[in-house]
Amino acid sequence: MSRLRDPQDGCPWDLAQNFSSIISHTIEESYELADAIASGDTEHMCEELGDVLFQVIFYAQLGAEQGHFDFPTIVSRLVEKLIRRHPHVFPDGALQARMGFQNGSADAIKKNWENIKIAERQGKRLKGVLDDVPLALPAVTRAAKMQKRASKTGFDWTDADGVLIKLQEEISELAEARLTTNKSEIEGEIGDILFTVVNLARHLEVEPESALRTTNKKFEARFSYIEKALQARGSSTEAASVEEMDVLWDEAKERGL
Repeated sequence: MSRLRDPQDGCPWDLAQNFSSIISHTIEESYELADAIASGDTEHMCEELGDVLFQVIFYAQLGAEQGHFDFPTIVSRLVEKLIRRHPHVFPDGALQARMGFQNGSADAIKKNWENIKIAERQGKRLKGVLDDVPLALPAVTRAAKMQKRASKTGFDWTDADGVLIKLQEEISELAEARLTTNKSEIEGEIGDILFTVVNLARHLEVEPESALRTTNKKFEARFSYIEKALQARGSSTEAASVEEMDVLWDEAKERGL
């Protein structure tokens, strides 16, 4: 990376980059890794992990050039954080022999982890519980993270039933908003529905981003089946009726797609 950023004979593209300019690449590489994991493609996963690691190395090089931090500093701080957040493994705050989980249950360990993270946020002098939830996160993921944070303060539904009632309420409000034809109001109500669905997923212990990825993949497989079936008949999605495509959709479901 240092060679690529050499001012004299490095790569022109790499030399032109800064922290902001490579953010989109970092997000893209992260999604490609997530896709490889979801597909169970371990060979591709290995490649994508390398691409994600390259992003970290790139940022480290930029930080070193500007005198902010370097790669060893990044790793050192990570190690410090892992030790600090695992007192059940490193009770004296240092690396030592393996001890197992005799010092508490998995639930207790998870609760302790959250308490440590709260203390860390307080150490950063953040004013609110949601202050450091990254704006760049995908909307569904960010909603889930904010809801989880808020729930730690007691601001939460007692169970999933309450969220279901709220979801029905939000759907009714959308139906009313549709009558106004006010796009801004309709958008707001759809946002409320999506936010509530994320909340429902959290209460049912389902990862919403993962659930939607699975459904996207299922839709893609079934629609692809429709396209191929129509092509085999000498037809296409443009020429076929909705009724024809519905029949093929059901066929795809019966085939387990």
